[in-house]
Amino acid sequence: MAATPASGPRSESNTHISDDLRPTPKEQRTVSSWEMAGLWVSLVVSVPNYYVAGSLVDLGMSWWQGITTIVAANAIITICLILTGHPGTRYGIPFPILSRSAFGISGAHVATLLRSLVACGWFSIESWIGGQAIFLLLPSSLKRSSSFAHTISWLGTSPLEFTCFIFFWLAQLAFIWKGIAGIRSFEKYSAPILVILTLALLVWAYINAGGFGNMLSLPSRLTPYQFWSIFFPCLTANISSWSTLALNIPDFTRYAKTQADQMLGQVGLPIFMGVFAFVGLAITSSTEVIFGHMIPNPVTLLGEIGGGIFIKVLAIFGISLAIITTNIAANIVAPANALVNLSPSIFTFRTGALVTMVLGIAFQPWRLMQSSETYVYTWLVGYSALLGPIGAIILVDYYLIRHMFLDVTALYSVSPLGAYYYCGGVNLAAIAALVIAIAPVIPGFLNNVGILKETTDAFVVIYNNAWLITFFSAGIVFWLISYLTRNRETPSLEPLLPDSLG
Repeated sequence: MAATPASGPRSESNTHISDDLRPTPKEQRTVSSWEMAGLWVSLVVSVPNYYVAGSLVDLGMSWWQGITTIVAANAIITICLILTGHPGTRYGIPFPILSRSAFGISGAHVATLLRSLVACGWFSIESWIGGQAIFLLLPSSLKRSSSFAHTISWLGTSPLEFTCFIFFWLAQLAFIWKGIAGIRSFEKYSAPILVILTLALLVWAYINAGGFGNMLSLPSRLTPYQFWSIFFPCLTANISSWSTLALNIPDFTRYAKTQADQMLGQVGLPIFMGVFAFVGLAITSSTEVIFGHMIPNPVTLLGEIGGGIFIKVLAIFGISLAIITTNIAANIVAPANALVNLSPSIFTFRTGALVTMVLGIAFQPWRLMQSSETYVYTWLVGYSALLGPIGAIILVDYYLIRHMFLDVTALYSVSPLGAYYYCGGVNLAAIAALVIAIAPVIPGFLNNVGILKETTDAFVVIYNNAWLITFFSAGIVFWLISYLTRNRETPSLEPLLPDSLG
């Protein structure tokens, strides 16, 4: 989704510039609405999205309850995506630079590194799924009798599965090493292939389950009270799925031709997710009919499907394509740019991507994928408490405080006299709002992971609605502190980039 960075000096005495973070020149803003929509199709058709859809059925929802939850969540996050994408298109700046406006030249590192930390976790989860796909292709004799196939307690998985994970991890280097410029052409071919393979799996489920009637006949296993008790955590989890990209979407919209292209290219997300959710929910429901038990994980499902080695290899190819596309676009770009922003003299996009991959291993994704409950309640709901307030603070700063006008020169300046230098490079109002919003979620999170044995129902409710509560509370607190302290410089009314910065 990018072109070669603009030429120019890597740094100056009073500026903070990296070639990877420089504003995108007009001649490089060539992405149309169709290409932006293609990016979203390739991101939507992914194993984690299938798994989160299937998890809703596994947790007791009916298929229509699951789709309603997913579409509602994606409608909410699409609004954030379009709003956050606006400054990327208008000024040609990526997320690390945009975050300087709200958090300060140095304070922006807090926002970008928290976003990067979540991306590292997602990268590891996607890579683990890819490794599991490779594991399926191994001979049964190796998986059953080999000493490497037994789980090691301290590791939490078997050496054989861990080796498959590392193998897939290494395989992605070839794509990542091409840099961000290689993503766009890869997405162009992956999206239609992924759609075809997903439809093929749906056809298989339709035939073997005896039609949609049987596939979708499973009623909700929840009482009205039980449904509403899990609806909001599941809504939060589905919002959380895209809350990562809702922050760093300027990394992509900076290459859009116009605002209309970035908006039209993203507005279809709820539809894309609704259709794909139907596929995931229908297939997951069909497994109850076909196998007698629910299988929300598509990789596990592939292990149960017959058809010979050719069918399995074809399916593994599709899963690998989906994972690589999502990992590069959604889980590498943001942390790589964040590290470049942290130290332009040390990191480039490539080295930042490598650091992301290494940190991803520490997340031990095999533990996060143990069950639907762990995946939804611990991972998705948990990290939403970090990203929701960052998104709110950036939006309040851009729309309510700065009225969409940014001084682009000052965004790249480390001068103490710069408009975004604040207090030592940090906007204390943004940091305070972030801490105040996150603090009430911590007891519920600690209770969820078993560290805190008991907590009040209020903290549980706050945790289950983490994104919504932290988003609105951070936005309100940030606006109030900024208004009361009135510590803002008058922003420049000139949105164009000065010639001195390219």
